[in-house]
Amino acid sequence: MIRSMTAYAQAEAGVDTLTVSAEVRSYNSRHLDLVLRVPHGYRGLEERFKALVSGYVDRGRVELYVKIRDESERASAYEVHLAAAEAYLKALVELKEQFNIDDAVPLQMLAHADGVIKPAEQERDLDQAWAVLKACLEDALGQLNAMREREGEFLCGDFQERLSMIETSIDRIETAATDMTAFYQQRLTERIATLTKGVVELDPARIAQEAAILADRSDISEETVRARSHLHQFRMLLTADEPVGRKLNFLLQEFNREFNTMASKAGNADISQTIVAVKSELEKLREQVQNVE
Repeated sequence: MIRSMTAYAQAEAGVDTLTVSAEVRSYNSRHLDLVLRVPHGYRGLEERFKALVSGYVDRGRVELYVKIRDESERASAYEVHLAAAEAYLKALVELKEQFNIDDAVPLQMLAHADGVIKPAEQERDLDQAWAVLKACLEDALGQLNAMREREGEFLCGDFQERLSMIETSIDRIETAATDMTAFYQQRLTERIATLTKGVVELDPARIAQEAAILADRSDISEETVRARSHLHQFRMLLTADEPVGRKLNFLLQEFNREFNTMASKAGNADISQTIVAVKSELEKLREQVQNVE
């Protein structure tokens, strides 16, 4: 079953004092493009994040946002930068003296100064955190793939309808092209009669010969056989258990090549009109295939 490249999911997990949440979005892209945002202190896990995501997504732009809340006492510790506090206090005292202000410097002002009080640096147990993160991410990525598969089912239904239309069109083209010799013979006869106004006596054998040559040049049987082969391959890929977006895109290019060749060979108006309708369906298929993994 094919998958769409567009989806969204979120999940949350926690153990003891550690709580993590993950939000993941995926979009169309030719390759796997991971955008990862994790809190400071956990970036040492980036390679693990990438390896895990690549196990769920083959291609597409994946945006992963991770939040981590550690409520342990160690995580709540703060430290004071005494040198910064002393320098800041000195600057405030100079201002007081310069403008003859008698008020005391409030502790709140000193504490809020940039760099005076900050979270204490701590060594994080990344392996312990990863156990929680992995469970959360697997939940989110599983939801993401479920949504991508549901979208893929809708795409698959649309593809099948358009492929049926193309198959019917190939039948119509083959029917119109069954006796091109007779078609060209009649057209040549009418054309020569119009140009000569009946003055020149027509040679049926010569007209038949020229009609046969024109019919041979406009033979599209090879193209219709290949087009049917492409139809079969396209349908087989829709049931594959692997990402097929690139292969489907390639098949559509081959489809277009066959119908372009038919259009250049065929001198029949019915065939030309049918090919125009088919190419419109192929363009709609191409737009949809861009969203297939």
